[in-house]
Amino acid sequence: MFAGAQVSLYPMTDGFVDVILSSLNALDPWRNQLRIETDDISTLIVGPPEVLFPALRDLYASAAATGTHVVLRTTLSRGCPGEPDDPICQTGALANPEEPLASRQQSALAAIAATPEKGQVADVQFSLYVMGAGDHMAEIVGCIDFLKQSGTFDRSKNFCTRLTGDAGPVFATLQQAFCQFGPPNGHVTIDLTVSANSPSKR
Repeated sequence: MFAGAQVSLYPMTDGFVDVILSSLNALDPWRNQLRIETDDISTLIVGPPEVLFPALRDLYASAAATGTHVVLRTTLSRGCPGEPDDPICQTGALANPEEPLASRQQSALAAIAATPEKGQVADVQFSLYVMGAGDHMAEIVGCIDFLKQSGTFDRSKNFCTRLTGDAGPVFATLQQAFCQFGPPNGHVTIDLTVSANSPSKR
């Protein structure tokens, strides 16, 4: 399997370079479990979901801790048929396709309940796309039902769902949406925007 994220960080400050570079240091504890490639537009992070999402959480939390208005834009994908399998992405985190939807929802909720907080608020909007064979709408509706019970659900918006709360449970919610819904051998993507310290909320 191939799993990864294309990540761009946008600090709304004249000192954006320092915010970006210092925030990337938050990935250091995860680097031996990930493949990370940075260019002038984005950073590619490749690895198993159980490492990928905590790494994204820490990158976001580091940027948010500066107090600057920052936005993290990410496209996440697993199982893309156009990408070769990568041994670094081996994982046991994906749901068993034979497990009933209700059981997967309960497993996802238990994982969130066990997640410690990070001390940084995350405001999120994201869309889940389940592609390939099977009843993709049943998986998406099942995911939405899970989100509404997650404790991080804010509201539904056009084309996306909004989450809010501490970055720990919020990124755990995103991880569970990515891993528990959609076939483990299928192609699943998330389009994600995370905002911190927005002046619109003052």
